[in-house]
Amino acid sequence: MSDNNLRTQSKPAFFKRTIIYLKPYWLLATANLLFATLTIGFYFVFPQITQYIIDDAIGGKKMELLYPSVLFLLAVFLFSGISNALRIVVNTRFGQNVIYDMRCTVYRKLQRLPVMYFDNRASGDIMTRVIEDVAAVHRVLIDGFERAVTTFLSIAVIFVILISKNVTLTLLALLPLSLSIAGALWYTLTARSRYRVQRKAIGDMNVLLMDNLQGIREIKTFVRQEYENRRFAAQADKFRRSTVQVMNIWALYSPTMTFAGSLGMVLVLWAGGPMVIQGKLSIGELVGFMFYLTLFYEPIGRIDGLNQMLQSALAAYERVFDILDAEDEKPWNPKTCELKTPVQGDVGYEEVTFSYRKDIPVLKRISFHARPGETVALVGPTGSGKTTLVNLLAAFYQPSSGRISIDSTDISGLHPDLLRSHISIVSQEPFLFNGTIRENILYGKPLASEEEMMKAAIDANCHSFIELLPERYSSLVGERGVKLSTGEKQRISIARALLKNAPVLILDEATASIDTGTEKIIQEALQRLMKERTCLVIAHRMKTIRNADQILVMHHGEIIERGTHQELVEHDGMYAKLCLIGDARMDE
Repeated sequence: MSDNNLRTQSKPAFFKRTIIYLKPYWLLATANLLFATLTIGFYFVFPQITQYIIDDAIGGKKMELLYPSVLFLLAVFLFSGISNALRIVVNTRFGQNVIYDMRCTVYRKLQRLPVMYFDNRASGDIMTRVIEDVAAVHRVLIDGFERAVTTFLSIAVIFVILISKNVTLTLLALLPLSLSIAGALWYTLTARSRYRVQRKAIGDMNVLLMDNLQGIREIKTFVRQEYENRRFAAQADKFRRSTVQVMNIWALYSPTMTFAGSLGMVLVLWAGGPMVIQGKLSIGELVGFMFYLTLFYEPIGRIDGLNQMLQSALAAYERVFDILDAEDEKPWNPKTCELKTPVQGDVGYEEVTFSYRKDIPVLKRISFHARPGETVALVGPTGSGKTTLVNLLAAFYQPSSGRISIDSTDISGLHPDLLRSHISIVSQEPFLFNGTIRENILYGKPLASEEEMMKAAIDANCHSFIELLPERYSSLVGERGVKLSTGEKQRISIARALLKNAPVLILDEATASIDTGTEKIIQEALQRLMKERTCLVIAHRMKTIRNADQILVMHHGEIIERGTHQELVEHDGMYAKLCLIGDARMDE
């Protein structure tokens, strides 16, 4: 579901879709409301006791009533404090449970989304949605729900008390509420668009921040600190201005609502003062009424805050549910095909066409067959579609037409998890998680033994340098493996692939960023990795693929030549030219 569709949803839809997160914790919700109600209930006693002390104890000059009344008032405040403390404890546990569930739900959904979803959205914006926007929705679910119940309960109870004490003064006190209602209606109708702009502004700022943190070496290398400072300042200024706009409106709205309450107090004093002078009302009764009126206007004032909270939450809700409503990578189908075990790794492409956009095909009628254990190399200029072709095999994208198969089974009928469990990928820029070397290697097979892990490391030619590290396999690699060299990261990624032991292997420029000395070490590791596996290899260095069973030469999304290294050199086409002008590093 798109953002535009979400914006058409009403507040009832918001509550209907979010209330499910409260249901598992209904006991905590009930306890939260109970303690909140008790806290407020104790405060309801305060005006009545005050009236009694003024009229009966002080007015009647009865010392025997004064001190017990004051001690009773102290006990009321004490129990109110205890009740409020319990409310905070329960509210915190309740709220954190709900926000934990919601964040986990959003994160699990992210894991099920297709790669193209992430291609079209910045990581920083997604991070903002998971952390900050979920928190905004949580605030209205927990704090907002509690405040709403206690607010309207307080208003109803105090209204009954005010009416029972003095109808005339109560009606006068209600006159300014028409101003409050008009103001609340105006604020509600205009606030959502402002909060939407604010949520987007903070998302854009986080996108730039995350981008800069990941590219800090490039920023320093090109001496672009001042440029990036200006860019961040511009994004931060957008957030500042959107926040200032929100708060400027709030600065006008909130004091206006407070003035409406103050006007009611003035009207009560204007009418109640003569009543006291004329003996129609005691001083204690007027003071008690004024206290109750304060308690009446205070929750009415909270309605304004609730409204602000709700408008902010509705803007955040759109962004959170944009994720939750996105279409999964592949809906689970009980009729999903299975692969016969053991998987041989027979890979076939039949008339495969693919487009990121309908009017611009990236791949055109691609067909080839890789038998189990064969190596198929893909060469061609940058942008010819090589990486896209192998991404289709891993089902990161779906072909526009045609068929891709493993062991004669159409992969479109396979669950993505099943398909990918039989494929290993080693890319040009290996990604390592911010953890230990052991954790990164075991990512290929989490339940592998220590012996299996170390054998994979030895075969990947990375055991020797790991042993030289102070913490060995427990050494932290840093964010994206920043503490290791490119060659070291690549060897760890090869160890990870070796441990996975999948029958199909994709190598995407696995040695493109490696120096000549390191390349030899990695090539040895790759030879072990490729042994007895069906391999699709993308490479620019011809010496890495000259022994391939098939070489496919791609240009503008099409296969224009195919054959062995010798056949293609003798053909004297594009491949032969690539060997001559694009591989000066080739050892002849």
